[in-house]
Amino acid sequence: MNITLSIDEKTVARARERLRAVGKSVNEDIRERLRHVAGEDDRDIERWSEELRSLSGKGDSHGWRFNRDEIYERR
Repeated sequence: MNITLSIDEKTVARARERLRAVGKSVNEDIRERLRHVAGEDDRDIERWSEELRSLSGKGDSHGWRFNRDEIYERR
């Protein structure tokens, strides 16, 4: 569906600038915000939560633990 909005040109220009910095368009941002308002992202969160729950506890490190020095070792 196409929607026509009346927005001040300066506001759109500032929004475009800020969104360009994060690699998004005004259209993408508005679409995401409308999905959020409509609750569509709630379904995504539920799906991700279920996936995390299903994967939880299935890993086996065989006793290996992270070593801070190894993690931050510069190569």
